[in-house]
Amino acid sequence: MTAAATVPLVLASTSRYRQELLARLHLAFAVAAPAVDETALPGEPPAATATRLAAAKARAVAARYPDALILGSDQVADCDGVAVSKPGDPVTARAQLAAQSGRSVVFHTAVALLNARTGHLAQASVDVVTRFRTLSAAEIDAYLALDQPWDCAGSMRSEGLGIALVDAITCDDPTALIGLPLITVARMLRAEGVMLPPTA
Repeated sequence: MTAAATVPLVLASTSRYRQELLARLHLAFAVAAPAVDETALPGEPPAATATRLAAAKARAVAARYPDALILGSDQVADCDGVAVSKPGDPVTARAQLAAQSGRSVVFHTAVALLNARTGHLAQASVDVVTRFRTLSAAEIDAYLALDQPWDCAGSMRSEGLGIALVDAITCDDPTALIGLPLITVARMLRAEGVMLPPTA
């Protein structure tokens, strides 16, 4: 195991989905709230928003963890170039799913790994193309009552019942749709000297 493997790992996110995903790698990590304004800049494309915010989240907690590897991530759903946010409530979720019915939505999931000790920042973005079935109002209402995806971009919880709303999902890194592309994260961590799978 290299010396870099002993560097603390910090997830700059309070998302339970990202915490559950990162835990799959069997690495000890701390969680820190990044306190970053996630509003898109005027005219900013959805993919650029995700990339910018992933890096901003990592940098936002660097002062608190000056010797750590800090992982930031952000996801923005994109329907025909228009960002689709987390709905927050049933009315918004219903409108989002009705608008996405029969269409393809791209989920841009960006990740940034900052070595706070050296200042090195690695960045990547993984796109997931999700083709929604044509959904009836009754199907949408039934799904929302059961899954309640108020905190999911595009109102679709793919690891839950939301998978029944789609015809196809195309991507290189399946965990990206849930919020953290683990294949990409593992590659970044290995580049920083972290052993994966970890050894005793």
